[in-house]
Amino acid sequence: MPTTDSKSTNTALLVIDIQNDFTPGGQLAVPGGDEIVPLVNQLGRTFRHIVVAQDWHPAGHASFASSHAGKQPFDIIQLPYGEQKLWPDHCVQGTPGAALHPALDLPHAQLIIRKGCNPSIDSYSAFMEADRQTPTGLAGYLKERGIDTVYMVGLALDFCVMYSALDARMAGFNAIVLLDACRGIDIDGSMDTAIRRMQEAGVKLIQSSDIAGPALA
Repeated sequence: MPTTDSKSTNTALLVIDIQNDFTPGGQLAVPGGDEIVPLVNQLGRTFRHIVVAQDWHPAGHASFASSHAGKQPFDIIQLPYGEQKLWPDHCVQGTPGAALHPALDLPHAQLIIRKGCNPSIDSYSAFMEADRQTPTGLAGYLKERGIDTVYMVGLALDFCVMYSALDARMAGFNAIVLLDACRGIDIDGSMDTAIRRMQEAGVKLIQSSDIAGPALA
């Protein structure tokens, strides 16, 4: 694969949901989720523009199994906007589990965008809530900054990373996922499905070694 050039100032790194609840010991831990942190920190030093996405649910969120009598985590229900997988309570606003992983070191990140804040609508994607009608504002922010290419890393590859990548493409961005800087949950073949869906949407799937940097120069 040709080396991908990230030196241009029209590129951004989107760091997705590297939070305590998604890393070992958390309420919805992604296997090996903490393993990517050193690589993400290293990658961060090669980008001028960084955005951090943070899951930020109010207590009693509609996506929590505990909010629905008789339901268990990973059950599927119908909400007004469609099918919803239920999760353990996680990333509740202001709790230690919602905090960014303590080893994440991206001091020059310019924006933290919080998602899943609407109590009745989930939001895997950093760009669009699950009702597919409510934007987070991230696309507008990036476009106003002159960004046309978004590199993505984080957790989990088969949910929040995938949906962010698909929505980045829908919004007109070049979308690139750095596979070795992501980890997945892999529920019922969700990893294979995520890879296929991203490839079909035109998302580039590469390794961090394919980037030519630094972009801070």
